[in-house]
Formats: sequence, C-alpha cells, structure tokens
Amino acid sequence: MGTTERISVKAMDQAPENFYENSKNVDEYIKMAKGYDGKEIIDKLHGFLGKNASVLELGMGPGVDLELLSQQYEATGSDLSQEFLDRYLQKQPEADVLLLDAIHLNTDRTFDCIYSNKVLHHLTLTELEKSLLHQTLRLNEGGIVCHSFWKGNEEMEMKGMYFKYHEQETLVDVFEMNYEVLLCEVYTELEENDSILVIAKA
Repeated sequence: MGTTERISVKAMDQAPENFYENSKNVDEYIKMAKGYDGKEIIDKLHGFLGKNASVLELGMGPGVDLELLSQQYEATGSDLSQEFLDRYLQKQPEADVLLLDAIHLNTDRTFDCIYSNKVLHHLTLTELEKSLLHQTLRLNEGGIVCHSFWKGNEEMEMKGMYFKYHEQETLVDVFEMNYEVLLCEVYTELEENDSILVIAKA
C-alpha cells in the first residue's frame, strides 16, 4: 500500500475545523477506516493502566476505539468535529464526549490516561510539544499517555490536512521534555514496521 493510501485510511481529526463538519467527508472517512481499530495498542495499554481507570481519547472519530476502551476503562471521547460527536451520540446517547482540540485540551477535567490512535500526526512538531505539555495538566497524579504515530520522515499536506511522520528518536526526545518514556516501539499496522507506539508517564 502506497503512502497516499496509508494516509487516507487513517486521516483523523486534527484536520481543518470544517473538514469533518461536512457530512460527506465524515461518510467517506468512516468508509475508508472500516475494519481498522486500535485493539493492538489498547492491549499494550492494559499492561500499564489498571482496570476502571479514566481515559480520555483524543480524536475519537466514529468511536471505534472508544468502544474498545470502554470495555475496561471509564472512557471519555473527544473530537474537534461536532459532526463526529453528534453521530456517536445518536448511537450511544449516554456516552461521555467532549468537543476538544488536541493541542490545547480546553477542559478542567483530569484523567488517568490520555490516548490517541494516529491523531497527533496532524500536528507540527511545535504543536505536538504544546499538546504533550497541555496533556500533563489534564492528567491525574501518576497519569500516563498512550499515542500512536506513523513511522517515517514524510511531512505533507493532503486535502488541506497536514501530516507529520516521526522516527522513534524524535518522539523520545519530544516526550522526554515532560514525561518518562515507558515504551516506545515500532509495530505493523498496514505495512511492515509502519507505526510507532509511545506510552509515557507524566
């Protein structure tokens, strides 16, 4: 699968604000992402986070990973797209969801863990640093973060959305500004060794 295909499958929610407010774009994303979920990385998370802990997901999209997280955790979903939130609430009216951007996390609530699956690659390196700093303010004492990224050196824009791929060394450097890195490993999602998972403690 080529780079363009790889990006389009996981194009998430830090796109320009209006992109995923468009119902057609949301429909296209849901169709492209069908069959993909974060089960592998959530299974890894279980080794670092106890059952019933509170988890905030950034960029929940259609809520596939949120449902997996909810099986063991008190999970709260969030997204920059009200369209995604409204659609999920139509299916799950009792769900706990927030309208948030992944950089500033404008909420007073705190959590034991903040999670994202291929969302923070829509941030520049400077924005990623800001996001990780703001996440420390939204974590309870001893809280952790769990984030996945595409591996590589690419930096590009597609359909008005920015994409930044990372290498392990760069991610470790960025996370270590505010966290103790507990895990930083390469794994396979679509192509061999195409992804990186980072779990870190504030």
